[in-house]
Amino acid sequence: MSNSDEQQAPTSARVMYRAALARDAADQAEVFYHAVMQGAATHYTLDERRAWAQALPREGSAWAVRQALYTTLIATCDGRCVGFLEVDLDAGRIETLYVWPSLAGRGIGTTLLVHAERMLLEQGKGKVEIEASSVLYERLMRRGWENHGEQWVERSGESLKRYRLSKALNAVET
Repeated sequence: MSNSDEQQAPTSARVMYRAALARDAADQAEVFYHAVMQGAATHYTLDERRAWAQALPREGSAWAVRQALYTTLIATCDGRCVGFLEVDLDAGRIETLYVWPSLAGRGIGTTLLVHAERMLLEQGKGKVEIEASSVLYERLMRRGWENHGEQWVERSGESLKRYRLSKALNAVET
């Protein structure tokens, strides 16, 4: 095997889904930061992305605390968190959904949402809500979410546009 063969990434990396563990918190911080700073680059200005990224600390300890507040599901590849979703099961809300930018569009976020929707159904919820960024908006609309209007949220002096969305949950037999 040549050096160039060794340096190529595997073409069929396996993504696994599970509940977050404290050891995932530092990776969550990095996924969040890069999803905002790189993944949202076509939807938000640099100043808007900097303000958004500063809204949550880039420290694992802060994300570990959030794991205690929300049910957190993660996607892993080669043992590292590459995407995560935080859901408030009592409120029926998705709090956050972020995927590593180079892996966006590969179904990781969709799979995390499917797992969260199943959990909400198991809790007796008939609907799920989210405040989605412009990055996520079109993807959710294609998945049957209903738009309840634009909102503007202030982060470090910047106004960021997002959308209030909801989706009816229906049990599907498998």
